[in-house]
Amino acid sequence: MKIKIILSILTCLALDCASPSSLDVSQTASETQALHFSTPLTEQDSTPLGPQGDVYYVATFGDDGDDGSQGYPWASLQHAVDSVSAGDTILVLGGVYAGMRIEHSGTSQAKITIRAAEGETVVIDHPGTNNRHASNIEVETWEGSGMVSYWIIQGFEVRNAPSWGIDIRGGEDGFSHHIVVRENKVHHNGLTSGRTGIFAAFANDVVIESNESYNNGEHGVYVNNSSDRFVVRGNSLHDNAAAGLHLNGDESQGGDGIMSDGLIENNVIYENGEEGGAGINMDGVDNSIVRNNLLYANHASGIAIYQQDGAHCSSNNHLLHNTILMPADGRWGVTLGSFTNDQARCTGNEIVNNIIYSAHSYRGSLNLVASDQVPDLHSDFNVVVDRFSDDDGDTVISLAAWQALGHDAHSFIAAPSDLFMDASAHDYQLKENSPAIDAGALRPDVAIDLNGDPRPSGDGYDIGAYEFQSGAIEPTHIL
Repeated sequence: MKIKIILSILTCLALDCASPSSLDVSQTASETQALHFSTPLTEQDSTPLGPQGDVYYVATFGDDGDDGSQGYPWASLQHAVDSVSAGDTILVLGGVYAGMRIEHSGTSQAKITIRAAEGETVVIDHPGTNNRHASNIEVETWEGSGMVSYWIIQGFEVRNAPSWGIDIRGGEDGFSHHIVVRENKVHHNGLTSGRTGIFAAFANDVVIESNESYNNGEHGVYVNNSSDRFVVRGNSLHDNAAAGLHLNGDESQGGDGIMSDGLIENNVIYENGEEGGAGINMDGVDNSIVRNNLLYANHASGIAIYQQDGAHCSSNNHLLHNTILMPADGRWGVTLGSFTNDQARCTGNEIVNNIIYSAHSYRGSLNLVASDQVPDLHSDFNVVVDRFSDDDGDTVISLAAWQALGHDAHSFIAAPSDLFMDASAHDYQLKENSPAIDAGALRPDVAIDLNGDPRPSGDGYDIGAYEFQSGAIEPTHIL
């Protein structure tokens, strides 16, 4: 008993001696800070995040036979997630833990939260005894409807999983939904199996924000299997073997094979694709917004809008105010078209107010797999290089020839040295007198930039992920 009293005192000091009834861990999405910049509140996750139920604790010195209170914490994550109810919060003290499998749900007004306690480093470095996919954190049930909903997973370091780091799944007949994955460091997962850091399949209304996902055996983040209304925001995705972010409708797995109404914003995506896969892959993705993202040094494509596994070619998407910089060994900045069906049509896509630069000697800014595959393409007010293609790179044409095809009437050519504060140091904020300042189209639907600063700041909208602000600005994306 004396040992537990001493440990309770130490725990109390670490957590400001809060009791389950008085502890205030409420946090709204508008207060959440990304790894390198603030992130805006969106309708997809506007429910308050604080608990309406009880608060429980997990510690490496705990005992699953105890009551999970602050003085008598549980020992295992699996016991904790099995024991809580809608509205409850689990706070995990620092240490190294086995993973867990979450198989029951919260509610829309009472989400269940499991997160690292404030200031604590919590590492999950191997699957738990209940895990079925060799992933460290699994959100899925194989019984009943197959779906799990209304959980928040926050603040963990998830590493060394044989398969996926964080693994969220529903089924064709019962999509999991409203799972928030926030502020986790997810790395070195699936290295021998070729698996992804953060994975979601048959999962609607998933929010993946403010995570760092890197050095994984496949993608940094992978959302697939007809998942709709996804939000991927404020993440740092780097040094993954394949794509930084892979979105795949994947018709062969069931569902409608289309992912719709997504939001991809404020991500920094770099040094991915050594084994193929764009910085952002969009296969069978419709009616989604891609804005304020910074992509650089990705070794395959920058953004690919296409069809390979999706039910049809990605259509009616909006690429707005992104900065895409391709290295000398990279592919095209933006590619559009179907690689498997000559009759497929990627219709109604919009590419406006982006910087799309390539240091490659042959490849350039925009590549159409075939010119007749992209009806109603609207591309304009971009900063580009003088290389385009409308036949999947078989022929390279100039900006003037590209404009003669009806594209990019107001776009222009500029080099990184003209545009950015210090491209050699990966500071891609606009420098004073950059030609991108005030040169963009009016886009009131993009009201802030990658730093969270307002748009417009001057006489017009700036092109690219950053809006030039008067006065000194500290770069926020440099790692």
